[in-house]
Amino acid sequence: MNSKLHAVTDAAGRPLRMFLTAGQRSDYIGARALLDGLPPAEHMLADRGYDADWYREALEDKGITPCIPSRKSRKVPIPHDEALYRKRHKIENSFARLKDWRRVATRYDRCPKVFLSACALAAVVMFWL
Repeated sequence: MNSKLHAVTDAAGRPLRMFLTAGQRSDYIGARALLDGLPPAEHMLADRGYDADWYREALEDKGITPCIPSRKSRKVPIPHDEALYRKRHKIENSFARLKDWRRVATRYDRCPKVFLSACALAAVVMFWL
């Protein structure tokens, strides 16, 4: 059983919102689910999986500048700020810290609701307490 955890974090890498999708699903599902609840921000740092014209337009409508590298299959690449994109390591570090909890790293819980709850509990304990 695979799953993908999508998260919106602040500039320090602390998770603000999380959403769980099936592992074989596209990242666009998680992007669409988290789009309405995005906090006010200047930039959105995301990986190539979130590169879609509709997503970039939705972010710009909210006043957020997307910093998303183009997919390799895109015919005309969209430039992004490489120096700003390097700060995405904070987001990756927050996922790594979540996996410090064995329950999260091994996907101990098979029920998606319970697994997402375990991720949220780990995030609250590690980042907010």
